[in-house]
Amino acid sequence: MQSHAEAAYPEECCGLLLGLIQYSDPPIKIVSEVQAMRNIWNKESALNFQLPSGSDPSSQEGHGVSKIDRYSIDPQEMLGVQQKARECSLEIIGIYHSHPDARAVPSAFDEAIAWPLYSYAIVSVFQGKTDDLQSWMLDDKGNFQSEPIHLLATKQIL
Repeated sequence: MQSHAEAAYPEECCGLLLGLIQYSDPPIKIVSEVQAMRNIWNKESALNFQLPSGSDPSSQEGHGVSKIDRYSIDPQEMLGVQQKARECSLEIIGIYHSHPDARAVPSAFDEAIAWPLYSYAIVSVFQGKTDDLQSWMLDDKGNFQSEPIHLLATKQIL
């Protein structure tokens, strides 16, 4: 994630977190694979997206029209990764993306596009170098809550 974020700078990168979920309270997510994806955000994406009512419109001023502060994953590519993951008895358990020259905390855009149960890892990149990595998950009320990250040795599966 971090090398992908640095390579994509000053644009946002994005990708998928593949692994398993142990359904307990709280659920335990084990990431086995990180799959980099293309950021396909474009002007058409920006025209088709609006923050939910109640969001601060001034937070959108000058934002949202480029990959510098937005990301989008191609649904067909995501489906292909999901199919390959299932062949390895894995599932998509989260999404990661970077915040160029910004903190690793969810934006209003991040909150608007988030799905329940997924983890959302955010990598902050300042001046082309990774600075922080935080993971977030929506609570029952649709608000992001911080998730702990425990790093283990990894291997490439897909």
